[in-house]
Amino acid sequence: MSTVAYEIVDVFTDRPFAGNPLAVVFDAHHLATDQMQTLAREFNLAETIFVLPPRADGATYRVRIFTTKTELPFAGHPSVGAAVTLMRRGDFPAGRVVQECGVGLLPIEVTAAGSATLTGGALTLGDPLHAASLLDLLGLTASDSAAADLAAPRPAGCGLSWAFLPVRREALAAIELDAARAAREGVSGLAVFSWSAETREAHARVFVPGDAVWEDPATGSAALGLGVWLVAAGWLPGDGESAYRVHQGHEIRRPSLLECTVTAVAGEAKSATVAGHVCPIAKGEMTVPPFVG
Repeated sequence: MSTVAYEIVDVFTDRPFAGNPLAVVFDAHHLATDQMQTLAREFNLAETIFVLPPRADGATYRVRIFTTKTELPFAGHPSVGAAVTLMRRGDFPAGRVVQECGVGLLPIEVTAAGSATLTGGALTLGDPLHAASLLDLLGLTASDSAAADLAAPRPAGCGLSWAFLPVRREALAAIELDAARAAREGVSGLAVFSWSAETREAHARVFVPGDAVWEDPATGSAALGLGVWLVAAGWLPGDGESAYRVHQGHEIRRPSLLECTVTAVAGEAKSATVAGHVCPIAKGEMTVPPFVG
């Protein structure tokens, strides 16, 4: 019976059993899509990433990323986690690598100390959303909102879009998400955060109703998209590079830290990065499931 090698790592943390756990599956070129999806369901984590040979010129390696239910074109914590894990196992030295994924080629700077900085993909910014309905979905009220006229909740992203809702810091712990209702209403990715203009730090909770892991402890793609939102709202400068931090996962006992930058020109975000550490947890082999073509 054939097997495939894997490693479990915790991403966006400098200590084990915190951050966001990730399964990295190596040498996955012989796996079909349904086999990858079956393995992702077996790991039952927020995401599982499969490493394959590159196809595009200039790529160091290629990946496919799966939740327990579907394939994603891009995700932040799998991209950071895989890059550091591949460096540690000797696939390439520390330095700049290029990951090929569903949104294209993404540069990643990997350090020998076990961290990586990921540059996000194409930036997107959606239309404002109705704050009252999102607050109600979370069991919050208008008094919990931190939005102003120019800082309405709206989608933003750098390869994967999230709906961003600013709230007061105290409101984060009070959230009681109606996950079933959210799934019925098609709310699939919601990033709720408080913001400190003084320290340029966000505290965030990120929800994925309808998935096996409906609250994410560390979300690199949401941290990237937050930079786009912050510039659009005027909460970060509209010109030059700004650094900011995202604290996430504390309410679910998986504390995470995401170090970010966003670069803006004339009030519009142009690029964003997210960085963090990766801790190895376990490694082994998994039986390859039957092909169901």
